[in-house]
Amino acid sequence: MLKLIIVSAIIFALAVVMTMAGRGGGNFYVLALVLAGMPMHQAATTGQFILFMTAFAALFIFQKHKKVSWALALFIGPLTALTALAGGYLSHLFSGVALKFVFSGMLVLAGGLMLFPISEKEANSNLKKSGFWHLRSAGSTYIVNLWVALPVILLSGFGSGMVGVSGGSFLVPLMVLACRVPMHIAVGTASTLIGATALMGFTGHALQGDFNPLWAIPLALVTIVGGVLGGKIAVKSRPKHLKQLFAYTTLLAALFMLANALYIC
Repeated sequence: MLKLIIVSAIIFALAVVMTMAGRGGGNFYVLALVLAGMPMHQAATTGQFILFMTAFAALFIFQKHKKVSWALALFIGPLTALTALAGGYLSHLFSGVALKFVFSGMLVLAGGLMLFPISEKEANSNLKKSGFWHLRSAGSTYIVNLWVALPVILLSGFGSGMVGVSGGSFLVPLMVLACRVPMHIAVGTASTLIGATALMGFTGHALQGDFNPLWAIPLALVTIVGGVLGGKIAVKSRPKHLKQLFAYTTLLAALFMLANALYIC
């Protein structure tokens, strides 16, 4: 019981921080569960379950404040899913260590780029060119340059599929840097996409009999509270602070992945 209480406190803190950053944080959840002594397959299943519950809880907050671009979510979601499938299929061409090094580099790039100042000025809605998609959410107008965004979306999905992650570490920089989406909307939309991916991942793991309700359900209740709290803090936070939070947690994830790859070597 004491172990469950300690893990619950850690998971709660992770849920708040990861929701604020718009990151899945599944790698942190799984690491915490494995260190607590849970078998890897059960840890992966439980991590996907609490990740879905966290994102689902946060969605109510982000949607209430109109911080979710459903049009963008429906555009990015299927494309990243298809390219992730291709990446997963071709991943056997590379060693596990090589994939971890590549993934660490991608995380460093994603986190580092988010530390650069990015303007969130109102887009020029008069811009009418082929390949430019005009969107409006929560009173903000922005224009997605598909010539830039589409290749980045495909590459992000492919890279995520190769290393077997949901891609949450790349969704926010993808939307902010490639699609010029305001940070609050990027966080809300990313949380929605992460939740959908986590639900599918959890279903696949659960069908294999790896679901442990004695831990998963109490932790899910904790993360629901964490997701709601994180969402409320996020919508009230300055975009600059959210970008910094995302950058630092992504760089930390890169450090963990790199350490794991070096340990295996």
